[in-house]
Amino acid sequence: MGSESEEGRRARTRGLSCDFPQDGEMSGSSPFKMRFVHLDLKGAPPKVSYLSEIFPLFRALGASGLLIEYEDTFPYEGPLRLLRAPHAYSPSEVTEVLRLAAAHELEVVPLVQTFGHMEFVLKHEALAHLREVALFPNTLNPHEAESLALVGAMVDQVLELHPGARWLHIGCDEVYYLGEGEASRQWLQQEQNTTATLCLSHMRAVASHVRARHPATTPLVWDDMLRDIPEDQLSASGVPQLVEPVLWDYGADLDVQGKALLMEKYRQCGFPRLWAASAFKGATGPSQALPPVEHHLRNNLQWLQVAAQGRKDTLQGIILTGWQRYDHFSVLCELLPVGIPSLAVCLQSLLHGGFTEDVRARVQHLLGISSLEIAGVLSDILALVVQVSLHLRSSVDEMLQTDSLLGRWSGLAQELAAALHRVFPEDTVEEWLQENVHPSLGQLQALLQDLEAASPPPPPAGPGPGPDAGQGP
Repeated sequence: MGSESEEGRRARTRGLSCDFPQDGEMSGSSPFKMRFVHLDLKGAPPKVSYLSEIFPLFRALGASGLLIEYEDTFPYEGPLRLLRAPHAYSPSEVTEVLRLAAAHELEVVPLVQTFGHMEFVLKHEALAHLREVALFPNTLNPHEAESLALVGAMVDQVLELHPGARWLHIGCDEVYYLGEGEASRQWLQQEQNTTATLCLSHMRAVASHVRARHPATTPLVWDDMLRDIPEDQLSASGVPQLVEPVLWDYGADLDVQGKALLMEKYRQCGFPRLWAASAFKGATGPSQALPPVEHHLRNNLQWLQVAAQGRKDTLQGIILTGWQRYDHFSVLCELLPVGIPSLAVCLQSLLHGGFTEDVRARVQHLLGISSLEIAGVLSDILALVVQVSLHLRSSVDEMLQTDSLLGRWSGLAQELAAALHRVFPEDTVEEWLQENVHPSLGQLQALLQDLEAASPPPPPAGPGPGPDAGQGP
């Protein structure tokens, strides 16, 4: 047999067939005009070479855009340079990612956290004074003028590298401890001041900055901080004229009727357009290694039901989130290559309005596999992660007495490390192995050493030649 071609290796790495359909077929049965794939880069940012391989697949599966959450992988400059992670993309790499996306008709929406989930900013000593609560780096103090200047500068740098962006996601989800800082406590003592007012005020200030400095760009916000605010307060805040909320729910049993009612509430408050957000990975456990595809499929199918109940054209589109960490300090969850089959199932179901046998067959064709069962997926990363996740710990527990086990798992770990290095930077690979592989291998190694130390020494060799006497080297 001849050696494997480079294109064949690449296809096997990403778990895809070598030949993508390029017709970009879009179905009229989908209630979502736009389907954006979320790339969460605050953990395991893929190499640009890998993105160049999967963007054609995203398009073929029915994606129309990307929501890119850079966090500390964006190449901030000047005083913001301290926010860069060691593996941050360079400006030229960001430009190349945008070029690749455009080449495959994928519109890019950048995401910049501006209120909650600010750990990657507020963990730095130079910016710690801008925390809402001194002990916790997750929430920005909305009372400080410097806070708005900081996020404004972040927004400006990101949009400078994304000319023509129609939307910018400014986050604003899970603003924990809001109102618990000293400045907030004093502010809340004044009559009619509430945490809802405080939240809306900061959201309005950030969105106004975006609109003033970048008038062609519309801010998006996650909707969880808005859900419980009364309609009259939301309507009077001015926020509905500035942002488009993204209603997110990643559950397999979300309240369809409740979501439809929430959509109507937002419409009544004056929000002209809304978005939905489902998940294809990263939403079922902070250390999950393999995405439960059935859970994510059910989640996306229920969003189809929500869209069917709402007013036509209220929902601009849907964002399929793929979280890589639950927050900046959390461990890695499912890696992007491992989530590709789940993404494929969810995207195609959204595109065609359900998951039929025809859709299943189309997914299998697009992925170049004969079955959607785990064993049928060809990606070496996925296959190796499956083995590690399902069998490493249990086999170590059951078979600690055999040194051949250590050799087998060490070899597989080396193979997995090599596959991961083709997609991710060194520190991402090391982090994943430290979390998922090294503890079990270390346990096995230590036990084998203990067993070896406890074993009686071999009997002394008798006189005379050994078994290899007379043989050459």
